[in-house]
Amino acid sequence: MTLAKRNFLSRHQIGLLATILMLIGCDQPRDPTGPPVDTSGSPAWEWKPPGDVGLNQERLDELASLVGGHGCVVRHGYMVYSWGDITRPVDVASACKPVISTLLMIAIQEDRVRNVDEPVVRHDPRLRTLDRKNRRITWRHLASQTSGYGLEERPGRAWAYNDYALAYYYDVLTDNVFGEEGGSVLMSRIGRVVGFEDAVTFHAGLAGRLGISARDFSRFGLLFLQRGTWDGHEVVREDLIELMLNSPVLADLKRTSGRETPMLPNQRTLGGRGRAGKNLLEEGPGHYSFNWWINQPKGTPQPMFPALPTDTYWADGHVHRHMLWIIPEYDMVVVWLNTNLGGDTERTRKAIRLIGDALSRLPQSAAP
Repeated sequence: MTLAKRNFLSRHQIGLLATILMLIGCDQPRDPTGPPVDTSGSPAWEWKPPGDVGLNQERLDELASLVGGHGCVVRHGYMVYSWGDITRPVDVASACKPVISTLLMIAIQEDRVRNVDEPVVRHDPRLRTLDRKNRRITWRHLASQTSGYGLEERPGRAWAYNDYALAYYYDVLTDNVFGEEGGSVLMSRIGRVVGFEDAVTFHAGLAGRLGISARDFSRFGLLFLQRGTWDGHEVVREDLIELMLNSPVLADLKRTSGRETPMLPNQRTLGGRGRAGKNLLEEGPGHYSFNWWINQPKGTPQPMFPALPTDTYWADGHVHRHMLWIIPEYDMVVVWLNTNLGGDTERTRKAIRLIGDALSRLPQSAAP
C-alpha cells in the first residue's frame, strides 16, 4: 500500500556559533544508544524512480554530492532518492526539538495537559521554589524559546535560544506528564503507527537528544505533511498541527539580555553550556513556531530562504548539518543528516536551490 498522502546567520554569528559548538563538543557525532526498540513488522518504504514523480535525478545527484552524509527525498508519499546510509540512527541535535513539541501535542490530545497555555508549575511544583516569575512559565513559552528560565526576563518578554530550558521542557514532559521515557512515548504514539524501521532513542548521548535514521525521520516529516494523519488514522489532531505551525514568536520580540537567574538544582542542558547555552541564536523571532523554523509566516516581510516556497518549514540541528525539510507546495520531504554543512549558509542555499531545480529541469537526453 502506498504511503499516502538562514542568509539567515551573518558570518560573524556563524563563526561565533561554530566556536561555541567546538567549545562544548556539540558538533561531534554521537553514537545513539538507548533501550532496544522492536521495529519488526514495520512496512518498508515504497520506492519510485525520481522521474516518475517529476524529479530530475541529475539534480538530486548534485544535491547528494554537495551535502554529503546521509539523506533521502520523499515525494507524493514515495521514497524516490537516497544517499549514504539512511538506516543508520544519528543524533540529530536541535532538529529533535519539534519532535519534543509533538509529544506535547500528544499529551494535550490525551488530556494529560490542558492546553499550551497551562502553567508548567501544575506539573512541577519545584518551580515555586524559584523567583515568582517562573510560576508563569507555560508550555507555549518552553516550546517558543521565550520562557525566561534561568534568565532575568519574565516569560514571554524575550527570545532566548536556551538549551537549559529545552532540557527542562523535555524532562518535565516525559518524567512528570507521561511518566515514561521519551523514546517509548515516541514509538508507542507515533513510531509504530507510521512504521519506523530502525532503532530510535531519545538518549543519543544525553536524555532528550534524538537518535533516528534518515528514513524514519522522513516518516515523521511525512506525518506532518499529511497534517497528522497516517493511512486514514489521526495520529496528531490537525488543529494541534495547525497550532504548532501557525504560532510564531513575534517578529519584534527583543533578545534576552543574557543576565542569569537561578535555575532548579542540578539543571542539565541539551547541548549548549554556561551562559552561552542560554542565549545561542539571535535569529528566531518571526520565524520560530513550537520549535519548527517557518519560512514565511503570515505578516513577515520576506522568507528566510527565498528559493523555497513560503509554506516550507523545517527542523534544524547544528546550523544546517541535520535538517528535516517539509515542503507542502511540492508535496515533498527532504532529510539530510551528518552532513558537512554545519554553519555554511551559502552551501546550504545552493543545496536548497538544487531541490527546486530538481522539479523544474529534465535530463539533457530527455529534452525535446
